Amino acid sequence: MKVLSLLEELEDIVESGSSIPFAQKVLVDRGEVLELIKEIRILLPDEVKQAQWIKEERQKILVEAQQEADMILEEANKHIREMVNEDEITRNAHIQAEEIIAQAQNNAKELRLGAREYADELLASAEESLSKLVQTVKSNRNELRGMK
Repeated sequence: MKVLSLLEELEDIVESGSSIPFAQKVLVDRGEVLELIKEIRILLPDEVKQAQWIKEERQKILVEAQQEADMILEEANKHIREMVNEDEITRNAHIQAEEIIAQAQNNAKELRLGAREYADELLASAEESLSKLVQTVKSNRNELRGMK
């Protein structure tokens, strides 16, 4: 976009201008800066119009996509309703659902048992480590008492 390159040029002019010591100010060519600002003002309306057109086109595309998605969903729902009305499909779905539920319950039970066993093993290991540590502490204390 031409406006961005003009803004970069304006920025370069300000950055390359002579600085005034201790004042945080810069000397720039007034005519050059004003000319760039004039060019930006001329170009800006075209780019704003172009951005507005892009925004409107985007909105149109989104609306069309939503309408198409709604139509596809309606057709899919219609097809599903037709299939549900068929007796055998419904019966098979119930049987399959019951099998899936039973299998999920069995898997959950196995996971609970496995988790309990694992937790028990971890606790037993921790208990053994702590027991050894207590023995070591007692032994060290007894050694200290014997050094008196």
